[in-house]
Amino acid sequence: MNPRPARTGAPGGLRRFAGPRPPRPETCELCGVAVPEDGHRHLVETEKRALVCACTACALLFDRPGTTTGRYRAVPDRYLADPGHPLDEGAWELLQIPVGVAFFFRNAALDRLVALYPSPAGATESELDPQTWQTVLGGGRLAALLQPDVEALLLRRAEGRTACYLVPIDICYELVGRMRLLWQGFDGGAEARAALDAFFDQVERRAKVPADTAGARPL
Repeated sequence: MNPRPARTGAPGGLRRFAGPRPPRPETCELCGVAVPEDGHRHLVETEKRALVCACTACALLFDRPGTTTGRYRAVPDRYLADPGHPLDEGAWELLQIPVGVAFFFRNAALDRLVALYPSPAGATESELDPQTWQTVLGGGRLAALLQPDVEALLLRRAEGRTACYLVPIDICYELVGRMRLLWQGFDGGAEARAALDAFFDQVERRAKVPADTAGARPL
């Protein structure tokens, strides 16, 4: 950031230059208290589809199990994997996603699944027939567990296979921001690919396989 000149009361219009401003600390957007830059909670402002930084106390106000209404919803902190529901090449082609990563979440206000993928311009939405999403994703165990607005099904296609995870929605947007920052050229470049590998290594380490559910409900 370029320093901005600040006027002084010295004669002759002398100016002094302030140094770079320190970064603004992260604060809870509900109560204003400072929160750690890394590791603080997020809420989803459902009407705006926006993430809101929150302190622990404020996040707990909206962290009630089964809550699906209200302006804010707390983002959970669970990671699940579904190794028994791989997607073949034909299924991925049905999704018509031009890159190897995408995430899907149910928007409660719209009552439909939303598909997004990272790009140099940020999060790009893919518009597909809801029946296509149901055909590809609806039969997996994770579909039955997905919480609207605050969790996503995160897919990565690599080396001939597609892995599927249920993750907090905020890490999906974190990935989008990282890819936008690092993306170079047509395919993203080596730095972006390395960051993508590191991101999914962390997801894989945290993800647990859920117990069997009694059938998946429609997405």
